[in-house]
Amino acid sequence: MKAIRCLKYGGSENLVMDNFEKPSPKANEVLIKIKATSVTASDVLMRRLNEPPIPKLIIQVIFGFGKPRNPILGMVSSGVVVDKGADVSSFNIGDEVFAYGSISSLKHRFGSYAEYICLPQDWNIALKPKNLSFEEAAAIPYGGLLATHLLKQTDIRKGDEVLIYGASGSIGTAAVQLVKNAGAQLTSVCSTRNIDLVRSLGSDKVIDYTAANAVNELGTYKYVIDAVGNSKTSSLKEKSKGALSEGGKYLSIDNGVPKTPKSAFLKLKGLAESGKFKPVIDKVFPLEKMADAHNYVERGHKRGNVIITLSH
Repeated sequence: MKAIRCLKYGGSENLVMDNFEKPSPKANEVLIKIKATSVTASDVLMRRLNEPPIPKLIIQVIFGFGKPRNPILGMVSSGVVVDKGADVSSFNIGDEVFAYGSISSLKHRFGSYAEYICLPQDWNIALKPKNLSFEEAAAIPYGGLLATHLLKQTDIRKGDEVLIYGASGSIGTAAVQLVKNAGAQLTSVCSTRNIDLVRSLGSDKVIDYTAANAVNELGTYKYVIDAVGNSKTSSLKEKSKGALSEGGKYLSIDNGVPKTPKSAFLKLKGLAESGKFKPVIDKVFPLEKMADAHNYVERGHKRGNVIITLSH
């Protein structure tokens, strides 16, 4: 099969097309013929490994020194089940599915930058929502699960004032929709070009962090949610950390290890099927343009998700 090999940690030039043996499913696994995957900020971090010494060491202990132990990166997939192990009862050959290759911090599997992948049937894998394309389904898991992880740390009630910083990325666009589904009064922060997008997802108010008077637009909030983490900051972001009402809480995606339980994955599927969650896609690249896709994501200005399509 064709797949993208990561030769070593570093620049995107280390992502090259190569041939691998097609995997065979174990007893509890399905073999998915991948139609679409995604390039996430975490993929870029993993490939680049431009971290301080201690986090860098920890990552290499887990994933490999000098180069990834599994040279095929990627954890998101959507496609068709083409084979299954003897013990698989949840899926049939021909099922259209989507998946995320992590069920917990100790159970994860890379390999979606490829034409095929094997995953255990009881991991984060489900039938693809029929109202979505393969590309749209591949845009659900990463941002949706990380946004869900953030919201699990809240108790948002109808009418609560909530602010989301970084509302236009994959995590942010998911968080906007989940917060609105909970009935909150939502203020979102993004750049000028993303204001219309964020409003279309349900934001009641939008603050342009590039505007000279942006700080003056802040109110007070029960929850301030940072969907971009420590990689980006601004004077508005620093001020927002203190823009809390009595008993309010500030949450960052960089705090703690995200949990990605199957219950959250299935809930996202249900929301997508009912039209209450719409995955946002910025750009679509073919598999052979993986390096270009990484370069685009690395610039840090994507809207929603960057998707990779595969033609077999």
